[in-house]
Amino acid sequence: MIEESNNINNDKNIKEEFLYPIGSYQGEFTPQNLVFNANLQQFAQQVSYLCGLESNGKMTAEDTYDEIRKFWKQLKQSKKELLDKTNFTPEE
Repeated sequence: MIEESNNINNDKNIKEEFLYPIGSYQGEFTPQNLVFNANLQQFAQQVSYLCGLESNGKMTAEDTYDEIRKFWKQLKQSKKELLDKTNFTPEE
C-alpha cells in the first residue's frame, strides 16, 4: 500500500515538473530578483500554453493576444514594484 502511494506521488511530481518547469535562478541574488524571476518564468509558461491553444484552434488569435497582453501588464507591474522601486544594494 505504501509503495503504491509513493508511485502515485512520484508520477504526480514528474507530471508537475513536465507541465510547470522551473529553472534555477542564476543571476545576482536579491529577494526582489528571485521573485521577479519566478514571475517571468510563470509569464513564459502562460504564453506558451496560450500559443498552443491558439495553434490548435482552441482560442482565437484576438483572444490569445488579449490574454497575453493581460499577463504582460501583470509582469510589467511586477517589475515596477519589485525592481524599479528598489533602493536595495547587496552587500559585497
